[in-house]
Amino acid sequence: MLNKIKSTHIWKVEAHLEQLILDEKFRVAVLVSQAALQFIQGLSFLSDYTVPEEVKAAGFQICADELGSIVEGRDVKKLRIHGGVETITGKLGTSSVNGISTSEQLLSQRKEIYGINKFTERPSRGFFVYVWEALQDTTLMILAFCAFVSLLVGIMTEGWPKGAHDGLGIVASILLVVFVTATSDYKQSLQFKDLEKEKKKITVQVTRDGFRQKLSIYDLLPGDIVHLSIGDLVPADGLFVSGFSVLINESSLTGESEPVNVNAVNPFLLSGTKVQDGSCKMLVTTVGMRTQWGKLMATLSEGGDDETPLQVKLNGVATIIGKIGLFFAVVTFAVLVQGLFSRKLQEGSHLIWSGDEALEILEFFAIAVTIVVVAVPEGLPLAVTLSLAFAMKKMMNDRALVRHLAACETMGSATTICSDKTGTLTTNHMTVVKACICGKIKDVGTSKGASNLSSELPDSSLRVLLQSIFNNTGGEVVKNKDGKIELLGTPTETAILEFGMLLGGDFEAERQASKVVKVEPFNSLKKRMGVVLELPEGGFRVHCKGASEIVLAACDKFLSPDGEVVPLDRASIDLLNGIIERFASEALRTLCLAYMEVGNEFSAESPIPSSGYTCIGIVGIKDPVRPGVKESVEICRSAGITVRMVTGDNINTAKAIARECGILTDGGLAIEGPEFREKSEEELQKIIPKLQVMARSSPMDKHTLVKQLRTTFEEVVAVTGDGTNDAPALHEADIGLAMGIAGTEVAKESADVIILDDNFSTIVTVAKWGRSVYLNIQKFVQFQLTVNVVALVVNFSSACLTGNTPLTAVQLLWVNMIMDTLGALALATEPPNDDLMKRTPVGRKGNFITNVMWRNILGQSLYQFVIIWFLQTRGKEAFQLVGPDSDLILNTLIFNSFVFCQVFNEISSREMEKINVFKGILQNYVFVTVLSCTVIFQIIIIEFLGTFASTSPLSLQQWFVSVLLGFLGMPISAALKFIPV
Repeated sequence: MLNKIKSTHIWKVEAHLEQLILDEKFRVAVLVSQAALQFIQGLSFLSDYTVPEEVKAAGFQICADELGSIVEGRDVKKLRIHGGVETITGKLGTSSVNGISTSEQLLSQRKEIYGINKFTERPSRGFFVYVWEALQDTTLMILAFCAFVSLLVGIMTEGWPKGAHDGLGIVASILLVVFVTATSDYKQSLQFKDLEKEKKKITVQVTRDGFRQKLSIYDLLPGDIVHLSIGDLVPADGLFVSGFSVLINESSLTGESEPVNVNAVNPFLLSGTKVQDGSCKMLVTTVGMRTQWGKLMATLSEGGDDETPLQVKLNGVATIIGKIGLFFAVVTFAVLVQGLFSRKLQEGSHLIWSGDEALEILEFFAIAVTIVVVAVPEGLPLAVTLSLAFAMKKMMNDRALVRHLAACETMGSATTICSDKTGTLTTNHMTVVKACICGKIKDVGTSKGASNLSSELPDSSLRVLLQSIFNNTGGEVVKNKDGKIELLGTPTETAILEFGMLLGGDFEAERQASKVVKVEPFNSLKKRMGVVLELPEGGFRVHCKGASEIVLAACDKFLSPDGEVVPLDRASIDLLNGIIERFASEALRTLCLAYMEVGNEFSAESPIPSSGYTCIGIVGIKDPVRPGVKESVEICRSAGITVRMVTGDNINTAKAIARECGILTDGGLAIEGPEFREKSEEELQKIIPKLQVMARSSPMDKHTLVKQLRTTFEEVVAVTGDGTNDAPALHEADIGLAMGIAGTEVAKESADVIILDDNFSTIVTVAKWGRSVYLNIQKFVQFQLTVNVVALVVNFSSACLTGNTPLTAVQLLWVNMIMDTLGALALATEPPNDDLMKRTPVGRKGNFITNVMWRNILGQSLYQFVIIWFLQTRGKEAFQLVGPDSDLILNTLIFNSFVFCQVFNEISSREMEKINVFKGILQNYVFVTVLSCTVIFQIIIIEFLGTFASTSPLSLQQWFVSVLLGFLGMPISAALKFIPV
């Protein structure tokens, strides 16, 4: 029975196996038939595809649309049919080694057939579009309606042209406001357009005519061979030619955050995506509007900059003041109309209405609307935009490119700067000056020192050293157009390549001697890079290079002075660690080079080993501190800004350089990233205030530090970054500052400001401009609120008490013009001075309208109100005005005194706390021009435009008194500054 069951079980297993084998055969058959089908389809397709005649005539074998469909559709089948990447390279008339030919005729043919790498831009808006937009303002529309009715009633009652004066005066004022606003907006749009152009200046490494060169992405053509490395933006659609460990972030196109592996099996590279890891050569196939990115760009219109926090804040202020103004306007209108009614009731003529009285009611309405116009400080957001645009333009000259408007003003409130070391605080011109190879320590900063070292080293050790230098590198040694040797790569890589050449090495010969099987590029998490070589004599060798203590910890052997491989004992480890510390304390960056034999058992899929290496030696790289950094750090300290250094370098190197820069002080703390990571929340709260240097930090350490500073300590944090992995910290910070030269495209995209010369001193300049913007807007707000308060109170009180208003609609519009657009122009474009960096920063919680401002606003308003009230009640007696024109002359005097009060108040507003308001006034041409124009135009209005502006020419004595009353506001302002707040 058991045997029966057993045989049955065996039979079942055998049957099951047979079934599996059958299934597998069936699956294979299906796959084979599918493949055969695809092949047949392919053959028929190949016969379907014919090269267009014009493409053939130009010497190419494939058209742009066909290339586009292969790459954009990721069509592996089509690619195979066309013979793969190598054949397509040939069909494009190019070579993967030498690139395309640069003869003018061939380039123009290529452009004609395949197009250029530019996206069609939306045409910029013309001036009259801005005029039309300015006319959309609701209050101006209401005023225009008033003007229209005023013209109709005036002409009907008083005839042309006398009856038209009031209406035409309002129309002229409206047009003036509209054109000034439109001009200012239009100029701004042109400025932002220049900025957009500047943002898009991206260059890539390209091989043409066999020479590596830098080329603007807009000059790329299909057939170009582009060299991409970590952090680069893919500049066009193309195919992978060769490279290692390439990971592409396609989130900008697909929204997928998971990076895609690009290799010979999946060779498709799409424009607008980013290289997250690795490096490769790419064949450009499709450019411009034919790329997927180009098509995407065509469907999206470029959005403007979002409103900045300050604009949002000020829009809120403007709304509140506008509502107060509306309340006052309604009450004023009601009081004036009620006055007219009660007068008619007394006369008994309340049932008979004349055209003049209708005009009077219309004038009351116009005054009410104009009070709203004056009350709504629409100049506030305008002042912010003007000030920011002005600052952006000037910062561009100071080598800082602002990508987001808000960064300008935020930088003014910064309380902490977390700066990189390499390239920001240092020059980024690196040279290997010391080396310890096979236990021999030498100064190798000169060719003599390097040749001495090479002559003392055993041949076998020198061979391994040169093999490591020239193969385990992200850099290259190439010949440029002039036939001169050029080193490409990061400053660290070029320093080591230069050292290898001084030792007598040959880059090309070393590269051809062995085959690279696998590359692990450097990244700041592992702090090392590795390469696996297949040796000509058989077997594999791994080379590793990176942060000295990390690579040294992975070694268990080292090369002795006679070139023998000997085990690393405790004494040798201590000796090498001592050398690392010695180099580091001399402010040298240290790198350790190591290698390892892995026999014949290595496949490209397996990871590079992480231990078991033989130490070849340690090199010390000098990267001098930038001139002016120490002074800039000092300026920051006096400005209340804490500077912290966050670097991936050795802690001793970091400390030495931090001391040299003045960042690390006696009570300050220097810590290593791994130690910082282990700290609890409570410990972090204790150490962060004292933390000045963080060494061996990972991108996440930087991110944690920034987050803690922002949330727990409520600091306003600026962060500098250059690598792809700095993007999280740049995003987290209040202001991200990317390096223009050393920075990757990914870092620049995450940043708010790009420091074009990679210099720390430029960051201080950005902070200075940020403070200047903030202060300028405060000055303007102080000036504007004073005019608002006075204009509102004067018109409202006189309407209530005397039944008429001293300032007409046209006059109020002119005052509005002075205080809004012209005031913004004058005060918002004040350049920064060095005193700005002696104040403490505003920080996150600072009030925008300070007590100092309230003191100045209320004091000045009170003075102006008293003057105008005195003129209204006692003016006729004081100036002995009699006769029918006395009211008109008095109102003109009030209007003139009021305007000159604003002119002198504008000068007083240049300084909120200092007595000397004239310092540097002549250097600010905009201010002088605006002030001169205001005065000249005021004289014209009073003396020549009486009929439109309801003014009467004044005598010299009256002019003198009005200007004097305005001028007296200045000593009053100076006296107010002595009142402590």
